[in-house]
Amino acid sequence: MTDPNATPAPGTPAGAPATELPAGTRPPLSALDLLAFACEIVAFGVLAVWGFAAWPLPWNIVFGIATPLVAILLWALFVSPRAVFGVHPFVRAIVELLVYAAATAALWAMGLTWVGLGYAVVAVTVGVIAGRRRFA
Repeated sequence: MTDPNATPAPGTPAGAPATELPAGTRPPLSALDLLAFACEIVAFGVLAVWGFAAWPLPWNIVFGIATPLVAILLWALFVSPRAVFGVHPFVRAIVELLVYAAATAALWAMGLTWVGLGYAVVAVTVGVIAGRRRFA
């Protein structure tokens, strides 16, 4: 008996019945997965740089460590592929958008308005495409 929600094996044509992957394996990573991961890492890095650059001592150390730490914690709890809490996809999208928006706001606060706008467009586009792929 096959699972109707099974992930199709790599190379399976569209419309073909889904086959289960062997236990302990996942489908291979796509370019979209790597781009989404890059957007996440950039968001955490931007938040760290903002925390260290935007505040005077000793607050820059506090915000430089705490800001990305909070973002990573939210990501691990709600958005990651192995999230601690299995939430509705809408909640997952909102948390993902909040992290991207925080990174964009941090770039704007550092005077990098166009970089922030470009990052926002790329991150949200990748997030929407990856989110729609999860529903397919």
